[in-house]
Amino acid sequence: MEKIRVSKILADRGLCSRREADAYIEKGLVKVDGVVATLGERALPTQKIELDTQARRTQARQVTILLNKPIGYVSGQAEHGYKPAVTLIVPENHWRADPAHWRFERSHLRGLAAAGRLDIDSQGLLVLTQDGRIARQLIGEDSTTDKEYLVRVQGRLSPEGLALLNHGLSLDGKALRPAQVAWQNQDQLRFVLREGKKRQIRRMCELVGLKVVGLKRIRIGKVMLGDLPQGQWRYLRPEESFI
Repeated sequence: MEKIRVSKILADRGLCSRREADAYIEKGLVKVDGVVATLGERALPTQKIELDTQARRTQARQVTILLNKPIGYVSGQAEHGYKPAVTLIVPENHWRADPAHWRFERSHLRGLAAAGRLDIDSQGLLVLTQDGRIARQLIGEDSTTDKEYLVRVQGRLSPEGLALLNHGLSLDGKALRPAQVAWQNQDQLRFVLREGKKRQIRRMCELVGLKVVGLKRIRIGKVMLGDLPQGQWRYLRPEESFI
């Protein structure tokens, strides 16, 4: 059996992200069979690898925020003069009806990053988190968390085109995973995807002769956008889970 990096084993077990694991190892907060691990150390997957109590306390303080992103904001780093969605995470935009009843602290912005993209001209549910475990659930290579969208379209869609949207299209030379696509009403489709290529839904629609004129994400895994007003945010509650 081949040894692999301790940070990868921790990530594969869902205990933290690889980046967090390296940070914990540097601080001496990871043990392999009871011995403090060193950065870059390799171990067998069968060995006992554990996080120190201090690392678990750090994780317990990490927050995940749900934002109803408006059009005109980018998900990640600022680009082309557009502001990143994280700039909306300020006390005045905190949803008053947030059932978590937590008080905003500046420390909640430290290391807060979008877990997945939502295009600048799209709106709806965007997850920002300090927790590498949640980021991995949503955007890791092996993620199976589905995401649901309501998509207003213009154009004529044949039964064959609808079938292709569900399965049979390729982007960037690679076949797309099966999707669930159906008419929600006369001019709106409902998409459920388990992947998130750049501008995927818009490009899929173009391939079958449709133009997207409105796109809103309403669900990620088990978490719904619900009544969260546009431009406002709330905390993910401890009892909520995406999977």
